[in-house]
Parts: sequence; structure tokens; C-alpha cells
Amino acid sequence: MHQNVYLPPAFLEQIEQILPDHLNMGDFVAACQRPLRKSIRVNTLKISVSEFMQRAAVKGWVLEPVPWCDEGFWIEADESLVPLGNTAEHMSGLFYIQEASSMMPVSALFQAQDHEATSVLDMAAAPGSKSTQIAAKMGNHGILVANEFAASRVKVLHANIERCGVRNTALSNFDGRVFGGWLPEQFDAVLIDAPCSGEGTVRKDADAMKNWSKESVIEIANTQKDLIESAFHALKPGGVMVYSTCTLSVEENQQVCHHLKETFSDCVEFESLHDLFPNAKDALTEEGFLHIFPQVYDCEGFFVARIRKTASAPAPKVKKRLGKFPFEKASAKLAQDVTEQLKKTLDIELPENSSLWIRDKDVWLFPNALEPMLGELRFSRMGIKIAETHKKGYRWQHQVATALANGSEQNTVALCVDDAREWFMGRDVRPDGLSGSGEVIVTFDNDVIGLGKWVGNRVKNGLPRELVRDKNLF
Repeated sequence: MHQNVYLPPAFLEQIEQILPDHLNMGDFVAACQRPLRKSIRVNTLKISVSEFMQRAAVKGWVLEPVPWCDEGFWIEADESLVPLGNTAEHMSGLFYIQEASSMMPVSALFQAQDHEATSVLDMAAAPGSKSTQIAAKMGNHGILVANEFAASRVKVLHANIERCGVRNTALSNFDGRVFGGWLPEQFDAVLIDAPCSGEGTVRKDADAMKNWSKESVIEIANTQKDLIESAFHALKPGGVMVYSTCTLSVEENQQVCHHLKETFSDCVEFESLHDLFPNAKDALTEEGFLHIFPQVYDCEGFFVARIRKTASAPAPKVKKRLGKFPFEKASAKLAQDVTEQLKKTLDIELPENSSLWIRDKDVWLFPNALEPMLGELRFSRMGIKIAETHKKGYRWQHQVATALANGSEQNTVALCVDDAREWFMGRDVRPDGLSGSGEVIVTFDNDVIGLGKWVGNRVKNGLPRELVRDKNLF
């Protein structure tokens, strides 16, 4: 129990004023003092939900479906010996440890009529839970721009994208307020999971409210209004935007959405989330937003609004100085050579709707849907790096295996559990009685876990440093 959770008196007064009539303060405080149930989301880029459920049963994991996310489950697992984050299934990218309520914004973004979105912006993406969820909903097709303002968090964002086998992203590192002017009306869908005061997070962080003040809430809300305007400008007419926070104040939630409506009038249409999942009405506001207090669904406090852009609106004018784009599209001859060599050496075929680009001696795979944006914004990383060229051909890269292979390829080596542990700790392995030459796809329990290179009877480890774990493995 988190009996020592800090809830400022002024905050509790605010909650009492906005709490719906069918809820009470005693239940609210009690919910804040209960630890969160652990929840995960199955990564359908790597495994189907049904296959994952079979594996979970074998491991003794007890799963309870999250009603607003077909891939989400609350999980009961014995973590006394191995934390879920250090299991082979997690390190192979089969699932993401994600708070249940935070799965809701992406579910709201991809309701039935919006499954065909080919260009999506995640304006505040780190650490990557929602970006990887979006990529799975897109089936790795189209383009997902995953932006993160804090440079220190871009690395973990990329590591999670890499672990989960995502290949349709372009990462950027900007204040989200730039997108409306730099990429106006470029996206079919936009998610803005806005930075907020975090009032809903006390169940996982007892000290989350230590620095809370009404003044800071108002200050953050002003930033959120700028961000939602920028997101709206970046959205195509007819497109949909989801605005969400993990906070409870109306200033950071309803009032931000109403600010957008007041600013753009008839161009803004609120779409009700009453049918997003059974019992959604228990958290529904009169506008059709979901304002979720922690006792309602036994999760974090959260807010979700779905907004349709019904008409175009003039975007801010900006002066662009991007410099020379450092990539050039591969010639037809080079693209054919890379394609043939990849098939010959690793039995991997490049996906459709993508193209090869060259930077110095590096070969990259970009989603075709990214091309209209290439001269418009500076991205920190685009698509996946698949090879480095050298005199004898190509040196294939880790993401070739994790994002393009499925384990059925001919050139694979299956590791035993002891070797798999060594692999995830960044060490070379020596599979019993085996040897070979050149690069090889490495698997464990039928899952692709990386790319290695044979050196006699040893497989040289190619796991990127950010994915290496050094203790307490499965």
C-alpha cells in the first residue's frame, strides 16, 4: 500500500469541486493509496494476441483483458526471481510494459474509420509506449513521426522502437509547437499526449504531487494550449486528433480542448468516446471526453479527447533553413544489388512501400510515405539502418533482423537458454556443434533476437549497447 502518498490539501479541494456526483472523495483517496495493477500490451508486430496468451499460460502468467485495448492485459506474474522487463519475451519485443489507461489514447485515435491513417504524428513520444502501439496499429505501413522534446529521452525512445521491430518511424527532437508551421496539414492523425502536472500518477509515484501548485497547473495549461494549436495545424482537414494527459484538472483537460474550439470555431468537432469500450459512459463528460478518476476503472487518473478537423485553417508562416539533406536516394542499380544480396545472404526480402537511401557508406530503408516531409523538417533518425558498405559487399545491421526477419529464414541459428542469456548480456556465444561464416539471424524460442556473425564456431554479438542487459535475466 502507498499509505504515505502525498496529496496536497489544495489539490484535494480542487478534486472535490470537479468530482462527478456519482463518485466520492473517500473512494478517490483510497484509490490513490493503492498500488497500480501491472499491465502489458502485446506487440502484434512480433506475435499475435492468441499466440501470446498461449505462451503466458505456459509461464503461469494470469492475464485479464483491458477493455479499451484489444492487445492490453493486466498481468499477475511471479517476479520474485525475474522481473517482467528481464524476461526473454520482453527483450524480444513481444510485449511492452504499459499502464492500462495510457493504452486508451491510441485506441481512441484508431477507431474503425481511422485504421487507414498513413501519416501519423506522435508529438510527445518518449519513452515509446504509444509510438510502438501506433506502429502496431499501422502494421508498420505509412509513416509515424515520433517527436520528443527532451533530448535525453530520445535514446530510450529509439531503443524501444528498435526492440519492438518498428520500421516506419522518423524520430525528431523539437518543441512540439514547431509542427503547425513546419509541417502544416501533413498528417492524417495526430496524438498529443501532452506534458502535464501528472496528478493521475500518484499510484505509481507516491511523491508525484510534492511540487504541485495551482499556479504550476495554469502555467502548464498555457503550454498545452500552444501544443494543441500546433497539432491542429499539422493535421489534415478531415483528420482526427487525440489529446490526452495523465492529470485530472479541468484547466489542463477540458479547458485546453475548449480553447481549441474557441480558436478555430467550426473547424473543430468533438467526437464522443461513449462507445470506445463497455462502461465508457462511467467516465464520459458532457462533451464526449473521457475524464477518468482512478477509482472508476482501477487505473491511473487520465483524460482523453477525440477531435476532428472539419476544415482547413491558415497555418503560421515560418522561415526554413535546413541546409543540405545528407541522404540521396539509391540508384536503381544499387537498390537492386542491395536487395539481391540481402536475399542471398540472410533470406530477407525488403518490404513494399519503402525505398533505399544512402548516406556516406550507410544504407537506410525509408518508408515511402516519409518522402513529402524530407525537405520540410530535420529528423534525427529516419527508418532503419540496414547496412554499411565495404569492399566485399554489405555489413548488415541489427534492425535488419529485428524489423525485417521473422525467424523462418534459412540462415538462422537457434540458441539454447544459456546462450540466449549470454546474448542478451552482449556476449558472443558458441552454439554446441555448430559453425559457419558470415552474418546470421539469431533466434531463441522461435523469436528473432538479433543479428550475429560467425567467426569459426563462435557467433559474434551484434546487439546494440542500449539493448544489453547485464543481470537477473530469465
